[in-house]
Amino acid sequence: MTLQEWIRFLEVNSPRILELTIEHTMLVALAIIVALLIGVPLGIYLTTNEYLAGIVLQVASIILTIPSIALFGVMIPLFSLINQGIGYVPAFVALVLYSQLPIIRNTYTAIKNVNPEMRDAAIGVGMKTHQRLLRVEIPNALPVIMAGIRTAVVLNIGIGTIAAYIGAGGLGVLITQGIGRGDNYLIISGSLAVALLALFADGILLMIQKRYTRSNA
Repeated sequence: MTLQEWIRFLEVNSPRILELTIEHTMLVALAIIVALLIGVPLGIYLTTNEYLAGIVLQVASIILTIPSIALFGVMIPLFSLINQGIGYVPAFVALVLYSQLPIIRNTYTAIKNVNPEMRDAAIGVGMKTHQRLLRVEIPNALPVIMAGIRTAVVLNIGIGTIAAYIGAGGLGVLITQGIGRGDNYLIISGSLAVALLALFADGILLMIQKRYTRSNA
């Protein structure tokens, strides 16, 4: 295996790698969007219910400790009941579940740690609960919430490679085919593409986070 041979391999297979990268990105992006729609409101609500917060965070922690291949395996018989045992649907649901802990925990922690004086000032000027949440608490908590989103995105980009084993496509296809064929070019290309995608996504989110932090400094 030489660098020149690998470059030639990339030249021939770049359209397929690009197609799988887009497929991988769409799977992760849609899972993160749904996870945000669930996790952020839930994290906010948990700040009003400490007992439920402990239960939800514990359940989310347990889900995150389940090996990805095991969770995908559990999804197969469950979704077979609706003829979706393999493919996009079980992979999508698994990624949404894996995203919950960093999103819920960071949202909950960020809202709870908003400066009490700022909250009291908002109450003092007559803001209602939803106004205080939208104008004071969420803007001040957003950098920490964004950190949780970044964690969830990078985590899911990595875990998404395992989804290829249940027919969900993405960059994991290159890695699984490379392992099956003993093809180092496929393995390295797939692994490098996943790493670069994770770095790119994290970099974009980090820039958004820093820009927001500066605007509120």
